[in-house]
Amino acid sequence: MTLYPKLILDALATVRYPGNGKNLVEAEMVADNLRIDGMKVSFSLIFEKPTDPFMKSMLKAAEAAIHAYVSPDVEVTIATESRQAARPEPGKMLPLVRNVVAVSSGKGGVGKSTVAANLAVALARLGYKVGLLDADIFGPSVPKMFQVEDERPYAVEKDGRQLIVPVEKYGIKLLSIGFFVNPEQATLWRGGMASNALKQLVGDADWGELDYFILDTPPGTSDIHLTLLQTLAITGAVIVSTPQQVALADARKGVDMYRNDKVNVPILGLVENMAWFTPAELPNNKYYLFGKDGCARLAQELGVPLLGQIPIVQAICESGDRGTPIALDQDSLTGRAFLQLAAAVVRQVDRRNVEMAPTKIVEVKK
Repeated sequence: MTLYPKLILDALATVRYPGNGKNLVEAEMVADNLRIDGMKVSFSLIFEKPTDPFMKSMLKAAEAAIHAYVSPDVEVTIATESRQAARPEPGKMLPLVRNVVAVSSGKGGVGKSTVAANLAVALARLGYKVGLLDADIFGPSVPKMFQVEDERPYAVEKDGRQLIVPVEKYGIKLLSIGFFVNPEQATLWRGGMASNALKQLVGDADWGELDYFILDTPPGTSDIHLTLLQTLAITGAVIVSTPQQVALADARKGVDMYRNDKVNVPILGLVENMAWFTPAELPNNKYYLFGKDGCARLAQELGVPLLGQIPIVQAICESGDRGTPIALDQDSLTGRAFLQLAAAVVRQVDRRNVEMAPTKIVEVKK
């Protein structure tokens, strides 16, 4: 039997690609490197992305079609190509980002996202290039806190890849899963789907050059945290808590997660949020609603810095709901508190980078 290109292409034309319903030839997925040597056939199939979910099934279907419509004796070798360059490997996704800071909390409701948003704003006000990733896949709040809920990020082609362009507000580059889902519906995803979405927001986005990349992580310890640790070399973690004992107990777990010998991410320090209540009409009064200096004592016990104490002020809530973080108001008591927090984070990051080796990503054990 003599093989010739049309026989092979006719066989491949019987295979349909599920992504668009076209056959492999019609979809121009068969590369022009078809080679025939006796009963040996080799060629490449072209996919849009190197992570195409149908890649393996298409390779099997193409080989089966040649065996069925040409001859079962044909020795088939199929390579793959992609029109898009591959995503960089974990640990090398953000080569132009100098410092990655994870803002975490052991439990929800302690104001972690408020601290992350205002820390990002304060760092930008200090003159740094800042990015903020809303890594809380199931409860994204960054779009609301920056009044960009109606934004829909677009993609640009860069270095052979389609990259998401972050939204910019107040000089900060922002991305959140909240830009891509219906805000009125719950995100019902399994852990793997959430992790893949997060990897796209990190590795398939044009973050560019940043001094600080702030991660607003979900509360607790979860798949999302592990994905971040396996994807990014995190410079250090900032742990947010309120002063009461139930929150401090969970803050310990957050510290332990990063200090685990398999993780080894330095703790930059603790932030005591809702440290006291100061009414607007009595600006010099402090009412310790949740206890006094709980985070300060925990920081001393754990041997980590207390980076700042943020009071409860009604303006924090109001500014967050309006999409104008309180750190923008340099004349307010709380705005100054967040500026002091940002300066403390900068000092700790600089110290950490001088005294410690760069963080390594957590290796995935197969």
